[in-house]
Parts: sequence; C-alpha cells; structure tokens
Amino acid sequence: MKSTPVEQLFYEFDETAQILQSELSCTYLDALGETGENFFQGKVLQDEISEVSKKRLAKHYADFSPEKYEKEAIRKAYQLAILKGMQQSVQPNHHMTPDAVGMFVSYLVGKFTKDQKEIVMLDPAIGTGNLLFAIMNQLTDKNIASYGVEIDETLIRLAYAGANLQEHPLEFFNQDSLEPLFIDPSDVVVSDLPIGYYPNDVRAAEYELKADKGHSYAHHLFIEQGVKHVKDGGHLFFIVPNNLFVSEEAPKLNDFLKKHTHIQGMVQLPLSMFKNESAAKSILILQKKKEGIEAPKKALLVQLPKLSDFEATRSVMQQMDDWFKEEK
Repeated sequence: MKSTPVEQLFYEFDETAQILQSELSCTYLDALGETGENFFQGKVLQDEISEVSKKRLAKHYADFSPEKYEKEAIRKAYQLAILKGMQQSVQPNHHMTPDAVGMFVSYLVGKFTKDQKEIVMLDPAIGTGNLLFAIMNQLTDKNIASYGVEIDETLIRLAYAGANLQEHPLEFFNQDSLEPLFIDPSDVVVSDLPIGYYPNDVRAAEYELKADKGHSYAHHLFIEQGVKHVKDGGHLFFIVPNNLFVSEEAPKLNDFLKKHTHIQGMVQLPLSMFKNESAAKSILILQKKKEGIEAPKKALLVQLPKLSDFEATRSVMQQMDDWFKEEK
C-alpha cells in the first residue's frame, strides 16, 4: 500500500531522530529538534557523529524539500513524532494541543478577525508551536506574523524547527513568559494555558491577579499577561479549564475581566476529548476594551458535541455562524 505524505514524513523524522538519539546520547525529543533543523538546512549539522551515520542521515536530508509537501502534512507528521517522544519521557510541562482544538481555535480566530488581512499573533506559552502552526496553516487568506514565548529549551527548539520546516515567519523568546516581555502589542493572543501554581511569588506580586496568600495561579497570570500584550480592541483565545470561574480566586479574575475586556464567549470542548470530566477544557474568547466597542448583547456560549456526531456538530456550527451574523 502506498503511504500518505504524513506517514512518509513521520518515517523520515522518526528514523533520523533515532539515529541522532543514539549518536548524541540524548532524549528522542532533543534529537527530533536537531533533525528538524538538519532537514531545514539540508545537511548534517552535528560534527560529533560517526561517518557511517553522517552518510545515512545526509541521504534523508538531501531527498527532503518543504515545497514537496503541504504545510499541514509537515505539521501533522512532526506532531506525531513529538507525541512519540512525549510518551517516552513524560514531563508535566510537555503536552500538546490536540488537532481538533487547533481547528476550532482557527475557526474562531478567522471569524473574529474576518476584516483583517494582516494580523500579528502572540502565543505566550507556545510549547512545541502546534496550536499556532495549526492556525497559520488554516488561515491562508491572512498575512500572519507571530511571536512565541517558551521557557522550556527542548520545546522551543522543537517549535523553532517546526516553524522553519513549515516556512512560517515566527520570532521566538526563550524566557519565563510571566517576566516582562519586550514585544509590541499583538492583534491576537492565543494560548493553551499552563495550569497550576506559579512558583515565583516576587514576580507574581506585580500582577493584579496575584493570590492574596500562597502561590498565584499561573493560568490567571497568563490571562493578565495576554491582556497586557494585546492591542485595544484585539482578541484573545485561551484554552482554559472548565472550572476556571469556580475556584477561590475566580471573583478576582471576574472583576479583572470585566474591567479590561468584553467576554465574547466560551466554547466548551467535547468531554469525549478528555480522560475525565475534571480535566475538560473550554475556549475562552475575550476582546480588550476600546472606545467605541461595546460588549455583545449576548455572549457566544456553546458546548461542542462529540466530533464523530456529524449532525450535532453541524447544528452547533450553524448556531455559531448565526451568532456571528447577529453580533458581528
């Protein structure tokens, strides 16, 4: 049977990553970042490996050209290889936004920015870049320049190689995302928020959403950082836990959002996507306040059904399209 472009590419990424993993005595994910850059440059960049392996690798890299594949095929194959690596070395900060979520965020970003042909986008917790790449690959009618911030060196290296392979204009910052960001305000902020506590109480103290006692919620601080770094009238799309507004810090978050933003909506992701209900997430949609912009008469509140239920999914998408016609 003839393999698909995604399968072909996955084989290339996986095969070369395994060779480098063995030669460099590193993790699969680190080797994948290395091979991603090699594919982009078209040559073996590591001097410390054996001549036999160099020859094997060089053949793989010589046969590759980004123009031969669609960007989505490259993204999906690279994503599969990253998932393989994450299964081998489970770390709490190593997770990836599922494709279905990326698809819905892309749809929402496209709808809310339909009149903008050029947009600047920021992901303050870019991870491997999968969410941002999915959006950029879907919204081909827009000219998108992007910024990504990530503290984890392995993840940002994977994101950097992925951006190069898909030929996306993206500027990376390897730093703690909650430290000051020297980035101009963006039109759109998107992020699959890291959930949990932020250990740096000194830095957290500079935020309105700091906890009154103990560590602050990182995901609350990320929301504030996003609002700070989006233009007036700009939109923010955060993947958040369903219980975001029922925690003990929720009243403070509510007050902050009312003061600085208009809540445009909340799209609850299918429960079937998550291991258990307590892990379920939604897409929170905000618009930063600006003179002349009013809050929607009613927010977009929908619960997405199981995606395999075609009729129910189509019904919800129709409901969303109707909301955009009325409100936008």
